[in-house]
Amino acid sequence: MRVPVTTPSYSQKGKYMIDKDYVCQDYGDVKDWNKIKATVKTEELDQLTSVMSMISNTLEIEDLSDIDMDTCYGTLIDESILNADKTHASVSVYLPAAQPLPEALSFLKERLSESGIEAEIEVSGVNEEDWANSWKQYYKPIHIGKKIVIVPAWETYDAHGGEIPIFMDPGMAFGTGSHETTRLVISLLEDFVGEGCSVLDVGTGSGILAICAAKLGARDVFGCDLDPVAVRVAQDNVAQAGLSDIVKIGRSDLLLGVDKKHGPYDIICANIVADILIRMVPQLDPFVDRNTKILCSGIVDIRSEDVKAAMNQGGYQLIREETDNGWTALVFQKANKR
Repeated sequence: MRVPVTTPSYSQKGKYMIDKDYVCQDYGDVKDWNKIKATVKTEELDQLTSVMSMISNTLEIEDLSDIDMDTCYGTLIDESILNADKTHASVSVYLPAAQPLPEALSFLKERLSESGIEAEIEVSGVNEEDWANSWKQYYKPIHIGKKIVIVPAWETYDAHGGEIPIFMDPGMAFGTGSHETTRLVISLLEDFVGEGCSVLDVGTGSGILAICAAKLGARDVFGCDLDPVAVRVAQDNVAQAGLSDIVKIGRSDLLLGVDKKHGPYDIICANIVADILIRMVPQLDPFVDRNTKILCSGIVDIRSEDVKAAMNQGGYQLIREETDNGWTALVFQKANKR
């Protein structure tokens, strides 16, 4: 593991000192770490961050006071975060377990005391391997719709009764199949994907919808995402599924980077959020014809009317609506002109 850190040194009097220059230190095969977490009043966060950066400049900052509900992602924020204490903030650093911990703690407490800051300090041990993989215990095979079963890439699964297992490793991209929005779209894909059809997956994330479409019979699938990490993860998942000849993945801001020569598509799916779906509407026309089905998901219920209005204004009519636990998926087609 190689991360940028400050390099500590110690004076003859035992004082914990910090080199003034940041260096990139190679921790090699270190797996065990100590986490030091300090919590202060939110208005003291900047001072705390300065002090903690003297121990290590690899910081983890938790500050919920600046959450902006007015952004397009506001409706996706979990209630536990919305209801959390916003009067306090925390900064954490991770030090190799072999590195002297008392000196770092002494330095931290001394500097905070000199600054007149009262902090709650917690120390815990962390194993890097457990840290990186602990989430996997919660990701199990998920049955969706009539046939699809999303299976973690590290597990085995014996399909039966016409099931279609899809092995996925979401990595750092959105899309495990567990969220209502993804389940809604996969169920719709089961109903609309026909043998040999073409599918465009906007905001592909882990590539899960593009892969599902191919497994259901699509023979020309393009998935795109603005996030380069998502593009890489999706490409890896497509390759692991043996679908590289059918599913292509590229980087695009919605439809701006998608080649218009490949349109129209039989199906366009976009599991994003309401505001981004609305922004996509003017870009749709080169990729649709009278028969194209546009599957929109990622819509919290209270925003579904906004998406309907935008699509209607863009010349599309609603042909189907599905809901699941406060989330909505909508299917549109080009409206018939009178």
